[in-house]
Amino acid sequence: MSVITLRKARTIIRKALEKGREMELNPLSVVVLDAGGHVQAFEREDGAAPGRFQIAHGKAYGAVMFGAPSSKIGEIAIERPHFGAALNGVYGGQVVPVPGGVLVKDKKGAIVGAVGVTGDTSENDAAAALAGIEAANLTGAA
Repeated sequence: MSVITLRKARTIIRKALEKGREMELNPLSVVVLDAGGHVQAFEREDGAAPGRFQIAHGKAYGAVMFGAPSSKIGEIAIERPHFGAALNGVYGGQVVPVPGGVLVKDKKGAIVGAVGVTGDTSENDAAAALAGIEAANLTGAA
């Protein structure tokens, strides 16, 4: 089974932040989780709110634990609010069901982790995450 190494996690973060600067986004915070939902790496740009870790983590954590991008979890929460609430309850209230939590897959399609980005619009957060994942020669599912 493939894993997200610290080196790849740092590449993901660096390239996600570079994409944010290129797109002229607000200061971003980026977290990379492994397949078990554990933090591999995190960075918060200067000027980003201090509480952004929890938001980035919640986006990525929901994605990796549920096996679907946080955008999909958000759709499910709207379509089936009781299930969305139950899902968040199962994971101790840690799920943030909006875009920006992107699954990371290896070349064989196995989930190896997730990236959570926060700081701008959710769609821009997801775009930055995808840029970082692709730069690490992995595949993102937003």
